[in-house]
Amino acid sequence: MSFRTDGSIFIFSSPSGAGKTTIVKLVSKKKNFITSVSHTTRKPRSNEVDGKDYYFVTKRKFQELINKKEFLEYAKVFNNLYGTVKKPVFKNLSAGKNVLFDIDWQGSKQIKTQNIDFNIFSFFVLPPSRKVLYERLSNRDMKDKLIVSERMKEFYSDIKHWVDYDYVVINDDLNRCFKEISKIIDNVILSKKVIFDKLTIKKHINKLIS
Repeated sequence: MSFRTDGSIFIFSSPSGAGKTTIVKLVSKKKNFITSVSHTTRKPRSNEVDGKDYYFVTKRKFQELINKKEFLEYAKVFNNLYGTVKKPVFKNLSAGKNVLFDIDWQGSKQIKTQNIDFNIFSFFVLPPSRKVLYERLSNRDMKDKLIVSERMKEFYSDIKHWVDYDYVVINDDLNRCFKEISKIIDNVILSKKVIFDKLTIKKHINKLIS
């Protein structure tokens, strides 16, 4: 743990479609945090910009970055590769800037298991219901029902990893969810202990998977 004036790492993960990317963008805007931009081998969606949302690269280029040990974390998600390059992250942290990560549980685990001399706080975002999750996925650039079905199947394995996170929130209303997250962030930056209602979360998880 760092006791200098470094920034902190804030990790956000969730099942696909739970709204973590929207939350990360909101936190970045309201808190003036830096959002780490991942590299990916998947094709951009219609509303995505290279270098802003992701760095869209070929599998060959991604493999080169792996070989050079450039990644802080990387993982295969839905047959595409995603990874975070170390240098810009550490540069921002050392300059006292807080850095947001929009990554899955695999990437979160890799970061946490490394001996990183920066504070790390992790959030897991849950959808209000499976119905809402399905609607969110269907309304994205995923008109192919097979793709939506694939993500719904993955939901059941992804959601099990909520226990590995420091804080778990339910994204039933974006503004309310942001306020809850914002309050937690403000407290942890001041080194105040924050406890979330695990019993309520467990009950919600049971509803989602039953």
